[in-house]
Amino acid sequence: MRILSAGESHGEYITTILEGFPKGVKVDDKFINQELKKRMSGFGRGKRMSIERDKVSIVSGLRNKITLGSPIAMLVKNKDIKIFTQSKDNLPALSVPRPSHADLAGALKYQETDVRNILERSSARETVARVCVGAVCKQFLLKFGIKTASFTISVGGISSDKRPKNISDIVSKIKKSKLNCIDSEKEKLMVKEIVSAAKSGDSLGGIIELWIEGVAPGIGSPMHFDRRLDAKFASYLMSIPAVKGVEVGLGFDYTRARGSLSHDAIYYTTGKGFTRKTNNSGGIEGGISTGAPIVLRLAMKPIATLAKPLDSVNILNKKAKKAPAVRSDTCAIAACALIAENMSAIALTESFLEKFGSDALGEISSNYNNYLKALKSFSKKS
Repeated sequence: MRILSAGESHGEYITTILEGFPKGVKVDDKFINQELKKRMSGFGRGKRMSIERDKVSIVSGLRNKITLGSPIAMLVKNKDIKIFTQSKDNLPALSVPRPSHADLAGALKYQETDVRNILERSSARETVARVCVGAVCKQFLLKFGIKTASFTISVGGISSDKRPKNISDIVSKIKKSKLNCIDSEKEKLMVKEIVSAAKSGDSLGGIIELWIEGVAPGIGSPMHFDRRLDAKFASYLMSIPAVKGVEVGLGFDYTRARGSLSHDAIYYTTGKGFTRKTNNSGGIEGGISTGAPIVLRLAMKPIATLAKPLDSVNILNKKAKKAPAVRSDTCAIAACALIAENMSAIALTESFLEKFGSDALGEISSNYNNYLKALKSFSKKS
C-alpha cells in the first residue's frame, strides 16, 4: 500500500489517497466518520474541536461501498479556513517559533521567515487523513477477526495499574470514560490534573496502551529490517506528532528482570498445539506475530502549545520574545490513542497484505484460510 496525504491545518481540505488497497472490501463512510468523531473527543481538548465537524467524502475507488482496487481518495473539509491556495489571506507573518514544534527546525530547513508556512502542514490536524485510512484498514482487518482497542494508563503524574483481560474488557470499561481510561477512580484524579493544568496555562501528556487481538502467528518477517512487525509499528506510531516513545510488551521493564523471569516459555498441549503462559513479548518475537495479543505502549508528550508560552526568539531580529499563545488543547490523550489505533491498523494491514496477497479480498481470504489450515497441521503431533 501507498498513502499520500495533503492539506494544511487551516486550508480548505485535508486530503488523502490510499493506493494498493484490495478489491472487494466493503467500506462504510459511517464507520470512518465515527472514528473522526472519536479523534475530536476526550476531556482536555481545545476550542477548535467545537468548530470542526469532520466528515469524510470518499470521492474515488469505490462503487456501491465496495472497493474497486483502484486508488481511494478521501476529503475532509475544514470549517476553520484561514489560508487559501489561490487568494491572499490577511494573516500576519509569524516570526517567533514555538518550542517543541517543528517551527524553528522547519524554518531553518526551508529558510522560511514566516513560520506559519511550516506549522500549517506540520500541525497534528494532518492526522485526520491517517484516521480516514486507518478506519478503512480497520474494516478490512475485521474481515479476519482482527480487533483493535486502546486505553489510557496515565495522565501527568496520575497512573493506573489496572490492566484488562481482553479487548472486550477494554471496550466495555471505556464506554463512558472521558479519557479512554479503564480505571474510573484514577480517571477522576486525571480529570482534576487536567483542570489544574488548564488553570495554570499548562499542558499534559500521558501513556497509552494499545491491544490488537486475532492476529495469526507469522505476520511480519525477520529477513529484512523494514519488514519486522514491531519495527513497522514503532515507525508508524512514532510518526504521530506528540508521541516520543513506543514499547512492545514489557518494553523497558525487560531491563529490570533476568531473562529467566521475563521471556515467554513455550509449551505443547495436544489439541491446543504450541502455547505460552505469558505474553511479555507483546505478541511479537523476532519481528513476527506469535498469535498472542499484540500489546503496544506509547508515551505522549505534553501538548507543545501553551496558554502561558515559553521563552523564544524572533527569527528576524534575534530578540528574546515569548512564543505566541495559539489556541490549543490542554490534554489530547484520548485523541492520540484513537490515532494510534488507526496507525497500527495501517501498519498491520500492510504486513498482512505482504503475506497473503493484495489484489482482491476473495484471493486474500483463500490464501489466509489455507495458511490457517497449514498452521493447524503443523501444530499436530507427527
